[in-house]
Amino acid sequence: MTPGLLPLLLLLLAGPPAAQPAPPTCYSRMLSLSREVTGDARRLQAMEPSEACVRYLPRLYLDIHNYCVLAKMRDFVASPQCWKVAQVDALKDKVRKLYTIMNSFCRRDLVFLSDDCDALEYPVPVTTVLPGRQR
Repeated sequence: MTPGLLPLLLLLLAGPPAAQPAPPTCYSRMLSLSREVTGDARRLQAMEPSEACVRYLPRLYLDIHNYCVLAKMRDFVASPQCWKVAQVDALKDKVRKLYTIMNSFCRRDLVFLSDDCDALEYPVPVTTVLPGRQR
């Protein structure tokens, strides 16, 4: 076997790299969509609102492990504020989609670890301490 043929043979045997090793699970879909909704809501309220009603929208921090999140999403979607603002309508559609996924399709995959409704209003910032770096 020639020296130039071995790397080529190994490359062919390795095959094409997998773009995604496994399809998303119900849980991973809920988690990513909740993070997306939380980020979109934060950006919407941080930018200079074109409509005054955006300032009065409730803060939308979604922790899918908190049982109160279902009521919070239901209330947000039903709120009559900003019903003509396109960005708010898009956000409400995402919240509605997440609610449907959590309440129907992925109901068995979800475990609620808390029912602290105040934690959704005033989230505690998460800090990570690396092992061995504690004082």
